Amino acid sequence: MDEFLLPLRIEALEEGGYLATAEDLPGLVAQGRTVSETMEIAQDVARKLIESYEQYGDPLPPKVAAALRRRPRTTTVKVPVGLSWEPIQA
Repeated sequence: MDEFLLPLRIEALEEGGYLATAEDLPGLVAQGRTVSETMEIAQDVARKLIESYEQYGDPLPPKVAAALRRRPRTTTVKVPVGLSWEPIQA
């Protein structure tokens, strides 16, 4: 599976919740109750939009196509790891 980083614009809505859009992927609009939920929905919408472009033979938006062309074969990421330890009693 190919991956790339898609910049999202997330804004708080007056009526509550959040709205995400992506300048680099026209048509991406996602709404959720929390920022986290909104990002998760946006990720799914982005994936489905890109699959639709490919399914119908439409050209990908320029920045998306460029990101997929130059994707690295390896990457380094930092992930949070929760630890629960108690000091050793001597």
